Amino acid sequence: MSIVADRLNRISPSQTIVISTKARALKAEGRNIISLSAGEPDFRTPDNIARAAMKAIENGQTKYTDVAGTPELRKAVAERFRTDSGLDYTPEEVIVSTGGKQVIYNAMMASLNPGDEAIIPAPCWVSYPDIVTLAEGVPVIVPCKRENGFKLTAEELEAAITPRTKWFFLNSPCNPTGAAYSAEDLRPLCDVLLRHPHIWIFTDDIYAKLVYDGFRPATFVEVEPRLRARTVTMNGVSKAYAMTGWRIGFSGAPVEMTKAMNKLQGQSTSNPCSIAQAAAVEALTGPQNFINEMVETYQGRRDLVVSMLNQASGLQCDKPEGAFYVFPSLEGCLGKTSAGGRKLDTDEDFVTALLEEEGVAAVHGSAFMYPGHLRISYATDTESLREACERIQRFCAGLV
Repeated sequence: MSIVADRLNRISPSQTIVISTKARALKAEGRNIISLSAGEPDFRTPDNIARAAMKAIENGQTKYTDVAGTPELRKAVAERFRTDSGLDYTPEEVIVSTGGKQVIYNAMMASLNPGDEAIIPAPCWVSYPDIVTLAEGVPVIVPCKRENGFKLTAEELEAAITPRTKWFFLNSPCNPTGAAYSAEDLRPLCDVLLRHPHIWIFTDDIYAKLVYDGFRPATFVEVEPRLRARTVTMNGVSKAYAMTGWRIGFSGAPVEMTKAMNKLQGQSTSNPCSIAQAAAVEALTGPQNFINEMVETYQGRRDLVVSMLNQASGLQCDKPEGAFYVFPSLEGCLGKTSAGGRKLDTDEDFVTALLEEEGVAAVHGSAFMYPGHLRISYATDTESLREACERIQRFCAGLV
């Protein structure tokens, strides 16, 4: 009899982690590898935030905190929601978790019963379907057309709804496409959801500050306050504040939902790291100007990568509104053979050959429930991005 629970056999390891691990292994062997697979800012955590953590240690802030986070941090989160999006959450409606992923896990485990459905627009972050599955729910994947900017339409949402639908996920800006929803984009989706009061909304806004060309993303409760009573608004410090390793995510939600998540967290990880929480208070309440500087850098990188990928034979790359990813189509490359002799029948074949033959790590679109594409992160230095794109151009030119 296997020691491994059946529930674990229903999910897969994170494909982004798998690719990153393989890239690190090749690098350890002495290969010149440029990894564009990880969703992690290459910027250092700002000094004022790091100093706040050191001060917390010096002041002895190394004890357990409330399971839901310190009062100071929950207050700072509520104020940041109010300042950034006009959302009126009280500290009692806020929970702080060990990263945004735990917020999602808590929400699904606290609410899903066997057979409950969760609508997930695709392309989607790799963890959404598996977390739903682990909670004994049923992920309902709805492909979003590239010609619509990879954005879900009201008609597509309506068609996916059943009496078993319990959740609707939306990630804006999106990982992996960078597609972002404006208030105008969200309005028709809100109208659909108002007609179906049994559906809760989980909105993942972790990339909301990373948008370009003056685009302003919106979030559900901001656009339609009547949805507040059944919406979990998730965010965190990982992406906008370059704090991935600090593991601080948070959400605003009705008290009943927040209490349920707190109950689950209290019997799993308990409170997030007290030192990281002190750093997060400084991140949310301290100077914000460095975010604009980071966004300006990302925008320049985005423009470089989009331009160079569109010069690669067989690739088609759209310009995203936000995040730090591009999601080019491989339509003109699949079915061919690489210079190293690998037949490229699938997007996974493409990224494997690209890594082995040119030393560039990317993630195949199938990992994001959207075959025929690949995700490239431009959260790395410009010189490395330019070199990686030149390698991709060479790889594509060698296909026959």
